[in-house]
Order: sequence, then structure tokens, then C-alpha cells
Amino acid sequence: MKLSVSLRMALCWFLLSFLFHSLYAHNDFFTSIGQMTDLLYTEKDLVTSLKEYIRQEENRLEQVKDWADKLDSLTITATQDPEGYLGHPVNAFKLMKRLNSEWADLESLVLKDTANGFISNLTIQRQFFPTDEDQTGAAKALLRLQDTYQLSANTISNGDLPGVVHKSRMTVADCFELGKIAYSEADYYHTELWMAQALTQLDEGEESTIDKVTVMDYLSYAIYQQGELERALGMTKRMLKLDPDHQRANGNLKYFEFQLEKQRKPESEKEQEDTKKEKKVLDKRDAQRKRSKDPLPERKKYEMLCRGEGIKLTPRRQSRLFCRYFDNNRNPQLLLSPVKQEDEWDRPHIVRYHDIISDSEIKTVKELAKPRLKRATVHDPITGKLTTAQYRVSKSAWLSAYEHSTIEKINQRIEDITGLEMDTAEELQVANYGVGGQYEPHFDFGRKDEPDAFKELGTGNRIATWLFYMSDVSAGGATVFTDVGAAVWPKKGTAVFWYNLFASGEGDYSTRHAACPVLVGSKWVSNKWIHERGQEFRRPCEISENE
Repeated sequence: MKLSVSLRMALCWFLLSFLFHSLYAHNDFFTSIGQMTDLLYTEKDLVTSLKEYIRQEENRLEQVKDWADKLDSLTITATQDPEGYLGHPVNAFKLMKRLNSEWADLESLVLKDTANGFISNLTIQRQFFPTDEDQTGAAKALLRLQDTYQLSANTISNGDLPGVVHKSRMTVADCFELGKIAYSEADYYHTELWMAQALTQLDEGEESTIDKVTVMDYLSYAIYQQGELERALGMTKRMLKLDPDHQRANGNLKYFEFQLEKQRKPESEKEQEDTKKEKKVLDKRDAQRKRSKDPLPERKKYEMLCRGEGIKLTPRRQSRLFCRYFDNNRNPQLLLSPVKQEDEWDRPHIVRYHDIISDSEIKTVKELAKPRLKRATVHDPITGKLTTAQYRVSKSAWLSAYEHSTIEKINQRIEDITGLEMDTAEELQVANYGVGGQYEPHFDFGRKDEPDAFKELGTGNRIATWLFYMSDVSAGGATVFTDVGAAVWPKKGTAVFWYNLFASGEGDYSTRHAACPVLVGSKWVSNKWIHERGQEFRRPCEISENE
């Protein structure tokens, strides 16, 4: 039985759609700038398709206009002397012909649907569009960047970011959407910042489909939720000047006034006593925090380091850091071409290797990894298995030595430089960070309370970490060590290396580190996690716990 041409085409479209859908079924686009670039080409294709539709529509309307202009002139002449006009047999024939067939042709032309091609293309492409999760993820990334790098809503809205090449300004609708997403997460602090920015832009005369009353409605509630009743009341009054009949605003006005009146009444003796006790407890906590060796919470330290406000080494410690040509005890592979080694930090000892991976090697690694990039995973300390995590915003792929000679060469190079066995190391992990991509503070090694962290690998704990930087980053994206205050900035073609375990096998807790959010640019890295097994004679065990 033969299939019709249209049925065969439909089947082809279905199979193609199924193939693409299976490839992109679980794409968290916002977690990888590298994969987001594909969306630009998708949008470009749609614009081309849309312009073709417009061209066809314009051509169709031009034909209709020509027909209307011709008949307009003809009917004006004919209706001045109808009988005399139709007395000419040719005119009579042409009238019959026009009304019987030509108007039918015009009807077909008017009803002709030129949108089919564009709609078909849009329908096919739509299934590969970003989802609500992607939009929310990108919005949260902007809020994260705002906090980490202490940026005002106005700075972000104007696109005034360091290292920016393609400046882009946010509209009122963009600011409003960001505020709404924060609101849906009960994040009233950011709701206020972005609704206030939307209102400022409206006050400055920017045209928008979003009106001031709608913005003020969200803004007054966000301010109220943060406990600032007087400001919330002031915003509500301003809102009612624009819309006196706004039902919720009128209700809120009475409620806010009532609550403020309650606050103004003198406190009872019991309330005053409770306030004194509470203040005493807070004073105690402040004093305790001041006496503490490390009063700053990790999150604050992390953000300060990301901004370049980290701890500076003393001149004495700085004097112990050197640059050198390194051949790893006359390794035959490095004897004629030693590598450039630089000390980045003393304790823990973090070293950077310069010009350690070529542009062509980077290109090959990216090409191999890009089609396989998936949402980055972390080791679940309870199950020991890999799982996705909200605190790691990136996509990664794993590359084996047998897949390509370049990966094999890279693995051998790491072995020659470190002197450590690569057969028991994990595969080369390639990661690309998304919008505001980050990896919050973590340890690479398994702690004592995580006995099953790498059980399924059977190669022991992660003894060391090797990290390649495969791109320059315009702003942000540093690797920071929160416990000691070190910050290592991405530089294309370099790699950093450190030991996660002491020679005794005990974990070095000073290696706790994080990947700062990428403010501007696309960050590509690849890393090799090296394990204990196979290192028995390459890095002999020491008796002292911290050796």
C-alpha cells in the first residue's frame, strides 16, 4: 500500500520532531551559556521565516490594492452613463466575466493563507523553546548577581556592567517581570527593588503596557511584608490618587492606618520588660560574635571574595610565593619543555600552570562536550550517588581518554606534571556555566560523615583536583577558597592544582572552595578529580595527621 505524499511528509516531520525532542527533552537552558547560543540561531531562523511571511502578505495585499484601484477607476467611469457604457458589447461581456469569475479569483486571493509556512516552523521550533523554569532560573540568576556584586537595580536595568560589549537596557515590563518572579518566591526584598525600578522608569516617561497602579500594588505589599508600615501606607495613598476606587488599596489603607495606630500606643510594662530582655540577648550575641575568631558567616565571605575584597597575604607570606619552570624531578616529558608554574597561595598550596592547554585542544574539548552537556550533578552525601543541585548552576559532560587522542594527551600531561596515577582518576569533566553560573562553597573530597561518597567508584577518596580554565571571563567567575580567603581568577589556557587530602589521608578542610557567579561572559572549565588508589608509591603516606 502506497502512502500519499502529504502523509509521508507528515511522518517525516513527526520523526524529526521526535528526534529533536529526545535530544533536548531535559534542557535547562539557563544553566549553560554554551547551549543557550543555539537559541540565538533558532530565533534568527524564526525571524527569517517571519520576514518571508510578511513579504508574501505584502505581495498579496499589493495585488488586491492594484485590483481595487483598477476597478475604482472603471466603476467611476461606468456609473456616469451606465446604459451608454454597457451599450458597448465588450464592456457588457467584461462585466459578466468579472462578476462571474474574476471576483471569485479575488476572493481566493484575499482568503489565501500565507501564514502556514511560518506557523508550521514556529510550531516545530516551539517545543525546543526555554520553559518557565528557564525564565525563572535566569531571573533568579540576575538577583543572585545583584546581591553578590552589590549592584543596584538601576545599574542592571541600564546594562552598565563591567566588561560588557553588547549593552542591553531593561524595559519597564522586564523589571516588572523580575519583581513578579521574586514576589512568587516570597522574596519581598527583591520584589521591592525591581518594582521600584519599574516605577522609576514609568515616572521618567517610559511607555509601557504596565501601568503605575499595578506596579504600586505589588510595591506597597512588598514594603509592608518587610515591616515598613509607614512607607507602605504612603505608597497606598499615592496609588489611590491615581485610582480612588481600587478595592484592595482602600482595604489596605484602613488596615495600615489601624496597625500604625496600634504601634503608636505606649507599651505596657510587660512589653517594655520583654523588649529589654530581647535587647540584652542581642547584645550578648553581638559581643560573642565580636570575640569569635571568624565573625563573618561563610556566605558573606564568599561574596566578598567574589568581589575581589578578599584577605591579602602579608608581605612575608607573599615573599614565599614564586614563579618557576617546572620539570617534576626531571620527568622525560618535561625535561626539554618544562612548564610554567606559579604559586597562587601557600596554605593550602595552590599552584597555577600557564600555557598548559592550547586553543586547538580547548576547541576540541568543547566540540566533544557541547552535544552532551547536561545539568551538572553533585555527590549526595547520604546516598553517595550523583544528583542535580540548586547550588550548582552549570552543565557538564564527561570525556574518556579512549574517545579522542586529545583527551588522552591531556590526561598524560596531568600525570607527567603531578606525578599521580590517572588510571584511577575520574573522567575529564567539562563544565559550562549558565546565567549567573556558580557552584557554592563545597569540598571536593568525602568527609568522615560521608563514608559512601565515592563507594561506587572503588578508588578511594579524591586526593587532588586539577582545574583547567578554557575561557577568559569578562567579570566574575573566580574560584575562591572561603576558609583561607584565596581567590583564583579565570585565565584561558591555564590550570590550577591542589591536594584535597594530606599525605596522611586526612581531609584538608582549608580547601573548601566555590565558583563565583559569572557576571559577564561565558565560563568554560574542565577538571580532573584524582583518587587515592594507585598513589601508594607516588605520594607515600605520612604518619602525622596534617602532613
